[in-house]
Amino acid sequence: MTLLRSVCVFCGSRPGLSPAYAADAQSLGQGIADNGWRLVYGAGDVGLMGEVARAALSAGARTMGVIPTHLMGKEQGKRDLGQLVITEDMHERKKVLFMNSDAIVVLPGGAGSLDEFFEVLTWRQIGLHSKPIFLLDTGGYWQPLIRLVDHVIDQGFAEAHLRHAFNAIADVPGLLARLRTEFA
Repeated sequence: MTLLRSVCVFCGSRPGLSPAYAADAQSLGQGIADNGWRLVYGAGDVGLMGEVARAALSAGARTMGVIPTHLMGKEQGKRDLGQLVITEDMHERKKVLFMNSDAIVVLPGGAGSLDEFFEVLTWRQIGLHSKPIFLLDTGGYWQPLIRLVDHVIDQGFAEAHLRHAFNAIADVPGLLARLRTEFA
């Protein structure tokens, strides 16, 4: 096993309705720094993206943000990162994020976060990688998604091992512990 160097965080560019989402994003950013890992994320300075990045940066984490040109204004591309990569489009963004990470963590988010999750899940399903994928299940946010994946399996559209290609973790301390043991 290799040492965990970089954690890719997919998450919302909005804060969501529950204050727990922002609190967990901040705790994760702090935890990434505390463990000496690099944060790799979508480079936005808004929503949960901004929360995790500000917490990681203020705690001394190395950071890499990746953002497509068309989102620089909308997501207010964070410019005080250790490394900022500007891509031409969303597809290139996901590829760069993935290639520069050792594990993937998905916080609550919307369609973009779902797209990112399903892309890395599909790549894992077809054998393109074996990186761990974690859903931070703040307040049970991802439970409907987990039921959908189970339904897909139950209906014969995926093998049962798809359900084991990712793990839902209820809280940040549990997630950080899993990240540490994954690469011990």
